[in-house]
Amino acid sequence: MKLHLLTTLVLACGTLTVAAQEASYQLPPKAIVDLVEAPPTPRVSFSSNGQWMLMMSVQDMPTIDELSQPELRIAGLRLNPRTNGPSRVSYSTSLRLKRLPDGKELLVQGLPKTARISEVGWSPDNTKLAFTNTTDKHVELWLVDVAAASARLVPNLFLNSAFGDSYTWTPDSKSLLATAVVGGRGEIPASNVAPTGPTVQENAGRKAAARTYQDLLKNPADERLFDYYATAQVVKVDVSGRMQPLGSPGVIESARPSPDGRFVLVKTRHRPYSYTLPVSSFPQRVDVLNIDGTLAKNLVDLPLADNVPIAFDAVPVGPRGHNWRADAPATLYWAEAQDGGNLKKDVPVHDKVFMLAAPFDGTTQLLAELPLRYRGIQWGTNTLALANGYRWADRKEMTWVVNPSAPATAPTVLFDHSSQDTYHDPGSPAQHRNAAGYPVLFTGKNSDVIYLMGQGASPEGDRPFVDALNLKTRKTERWWRSAAPYYEVPVAMLSADRHEFVTRRESATQPANYYLRQNSRLTPLTSFPNPYAAIGSLKKQVLQYKRPDGVALTANLYLPPNYKKEDGPLPTLMEAYPREYKDKNDAGQVSGSPYTFTRFGWSSPVFWVTQGYAVMQGVSIPIVGEGTKEPNDTYTEQLVASAKAAIDEGARLGVVDPKRVAVMGHSYGAFMTANLLAHSNLFRAGIARSGAYNRTLTPFGFQAEERTFWQAPQVYQAMSPFNYADRIKTPILLIHGEADNNSGTFPLQSERFYNALKGHGATVRYVVLPYEAHSYAARENILHMLWEMNSWLDKYVKSPAPASSSTQNTGDVGATNGK
Repeated sequence: MKLHLLTTLVLACGTLTVAAQEASYQLPPKAIVDLVEAPPTPRVSFSSNGQWMLMMSVQDMPTIDELSQPELRIAGLRLNPRTNGPSRVSYSTSLRLKRLPDGKELLVQGLPKTARISEVGWSPDNTKLAFTNTTDKHVELWLVDVAAASARLVPNLFLNSAFGDSYTWTPDSKSLLATAVVGGRGEIPASNVAPTGPTVQENAGRKAAARTYQDLLKNPADERLFDYYATAQVVKVDVSGRMQPLGSPGVIESARPSPDGRFVLVKTRHRPYSYTLPVSSFPQRVDVLNIDGTLAKNLVDLPLADNVPIAFDAVPVGPRGHNWRADAPATLYWAEAQDGGNLKKDVPVHDKVFMLAAPFDGTTQLLAELPLRYRGIQWGTNTLALANGYRWADRKEMTWVVNPSAPATAPTVLFDHSSQDTYHDPGSPAQHRNAAGYPVLFTGKNSDVIYLMGQGASPEGDRPFVDALNLKTRKTERWWRSAAPYYEVPVAMLSADRHEFVTRRESATQPANYYLRQNSRLTPLTSFPNPYAAIGSLKKQVLQYKRPDGVALTANLYLPPNYKKEDGPLPTLMEAYPREYKDKNDAGQVSGSPYTFTRFGWSSPVFWVTQGYAVMQGVSIPIVGEGTKEPNDTYTEQLVASAKAAIDEGARLGVVDPKRVAVMGHSYGAFMTANLLAHSNLFRAGIARSGAYNRTLTPFGFQAEERTFWQAPQVYQAMSPFNYADRIKTPILLIHGEADNNSGTFPLQSERFYNALKGHGATVRYVVLPYEAHSYAARENILHMLWEMNSWLDKYVKSPAPASSSTQNTGDVGATNGK
């Protein structure tokens, strides 16, 4: 089948040529194709008792035919109307169990013939697995007997997976709660019915700012479609297949059993809906049902959250985040803002956390008063929980020790640090699933000790660690730390007494594999091969250098496998993604490790080492604003200074040819690319994928910018490369997914930017990839994207024409849509 891309071609053949041309799918050089098509590494999951490891093979890239299946984009969701499930999922295709520690491996039998597996979950007692399988017509529920390694279908149950998590195990492991498609729901509402009147939105003088969202409801017909596909029935289904409906159908977002299995917490969205906000802001009713389906308690009915401040730590007023306390039989908890949802208000307490135990007719207990915005809680025992809070303005994070049995006792501070100060990050408390299947803190025998897992950022790179922290003495014992020449990450704690945990270990030349660590003993659990063995050993170096204002910078430098210093400087591809900081010392901290194994994801720039380029990947572009200054106040100045410092360092090493450097980026990196071409002459070419270029189209904040356009118009104007289209003379390749679902990066952004560039005589090519979202998926689209990039780099960077020729106005060549 012949497929086409919506592509704008720019042709220069001595004289200006303007013509429309179809563009068929193309392949990049074979070395790149081979890397793209290397088999993906299996996913891995461990049972909570440490006795089993599950390996899940990963589906190859979908084809464009698969990606072009029907898709309903509605209320912030993307659904396949044929299956009533999500339209874009990375599936597993087979399951393999390995018993630990003896290593006996079992291939799960009885799987569907063409398996498309997702939502895999262990039963609380670890004797069973559940998973969903997506057919061409519906989403099924399947069960696996772990000991027998055999799978079977739960018959006569079609799941409604509109919200993703379509089932959960009950604590006794004998049944599951599932959200099912409502039987007899009738025909799909017609979307082409003549309207009975106009679509009207109105605001009566109330502030209701909203960021820029995609895939929203647009009219009453959309509302009817949303109700049809999102309405579900909670069903209790036992492992033998017997089913019992619980409560009434509704737009059920989640249904979770209490740890003792006697109750179900149900969250339901309902009208009135919004045309400016996604479903996560729709009104929500929170109920507790008895396990027989009768109503035990209506907790709250929350209104449409359309007046939440746009600040990153802003929240709706009223109770929020209802959930079950993981370590108690049936106790609910939630948070309530004390500042109107606006952390900028000067009040001593910004959030309170409350509890309510079954039978839910008693007095609500105050668990904690927090001076920051509540970010979640990790439950441990009846006397131990850890509450977390944050503040965006200065990136402050805090963790408090809370005693659930003495809620009147003020919480004590355990950690107080900046989220961007990675060198002093204490790590995250290790958790494991308890007998009810809920995550709880991994503690010592007397609950005085917790275990912390962290990335271990340091000047020599990341060195992940495991620490034991005594909460009484506040003394830390380091169990283990990753050491050169390996990069090793702890992934699961198994036993505190035996110092036993699982890690994922890799090196610059060895792919990641899993190991069991017992004190100093290391036992391999997997032996995944190197999928890129044919390329040979990549030459990777972590560069450390500074820009003129003293901020420390880093970059990963890759060189072709056969490169020798006497070969001289190379054409270079630089890839980056800017990040905002409130402290220049934090901005200069080293991230990453020289010992990680290089993986070739679809968005990687490292493909081009196979084509003779030096590649500077992950170049740090910190945008710093200390004290009362905001980072973006001097965005372009810092952007250009960071990029120039990277090129200068590569040239100093003798491997980068500063006259042949291209810059590329995706999303905010595409925005960066366009700005670098508008405000500097550092580059020979640019490649910008799925970006936003006009910030007035995202007027209520973008990326890490909280200020609105009306509060900081000069910042929005200065940061919009669209405003400087007349200055961009460097050739730029624009690529965008036709169905981009990311907030703010509408394809319209690239379309208008292309028109602005074309109108000012720029050398520009605009490629729209059919059916692709913000991340790209289809094999044909990804390979063609790499062909486009390779052709652009070869033409304008590796063997460029004289500068006067490359910046010549070549005119518009038109566009075709052949999909």
